[in-house]
Amino acid sequence: MSPTDALTYDLFINNPPPQDNGLLPNGEPKLFSPVTSALISGAEDAVLTDPGFTAEQAHALGDWVAARNRNVTDIFITHGHGDHWFAAGLLAERFGARVVATEGTIAQMHANNAGRPYVWDKVYSDIPASPVTAVTVPGNRFALEGRELVIVEVGYTDTEATSVLHVPELALVVAGDVIYNGAHQYIGEAVLAGLDSWRRAIDQVESLNPRSVVAGHKKSELDDDAARTITETREYLDVAEELMGTEKSAVDFFKAMVARYPDRIGRTVLWSMSQAVFGMREHPDEDPVQFIAGGWL
Repeated sequence: MSPTDALTYDLFINNPPPQDNGLLPNGEPKLFSPVTSALISGAEDAVLTDPGFTAEQAHALGDWVAARNRNVTDIFITHGHGDHWFAAGLLAERFGARVVATEGTIAQMHANNAGRPYVWDKVYSDIPASPVTAVTVPGNRFALEGRELVIVEVGYTDTEATSVLHVPELALVVAGDVIYNGAHQYIGEAVLAGLDSWRRAIDQVESLNPRSVVAGHKKSELDDDAARTITETREYLDVAEELMGTEKSAVDFFKAMVARYPDRIGRTVLWSMSQAVFGMREHPDEDPVQFIAGGWL
């Protein structure tokens, strides 16, 4: 890469797979949020992020990547939720790429893989074999054509051990589920650690001074403006926390959030976390995992 070459990034937003496990309280069919993958490219090489979770998604994303004529050296995983990585093995094999994640994310990948028979495989039929092959990198840093990419661990957001990828040259942060963009945020697990943990993670992203933030779940027509997405993610947490204190049931909370955010996509995510949050509230002495898992079924 010559000094005049610059890194660039492009996004692929993979459509959610169909579901056939009931309707939402408002009568809509259940449908997961789209998953965003970023391709950070140099002159010849590229790094791919969060490649989705079904074989169909892997095929669509892989064809899109192949059309860009880059050598994919690494596939970075932001966190352990299966929708962000179950398809990583297929893409890694197709492109001969290394899968990279933090130690904490790798542990969560193993946990999510173990949970597949109880949640994921009950809802979706097209998830490929998903062995965890991810490796850590020294100092949470690796390079793309001589440019440093920095993995920043941000702690508990919508799940444990989340991280983001900072690309200083582009003033870019690939944020996974730390930042959302026009999609309902998953709070079903977040309440276990408290939403302030997520707020601190947002502060860490903001401290990197990004111009652009790639959200793991976004509406395709929205831009990646960092200031807007950071502000809106914070506001959503505040509103959700307020309504969790005033609404009396999962259905009431779901309807109140839809009324407050009628244009946000991913209402299946909203309903899942509504059931989880109120299930845990109504049964405080029981294992919260049953409510977190059950919310998706």
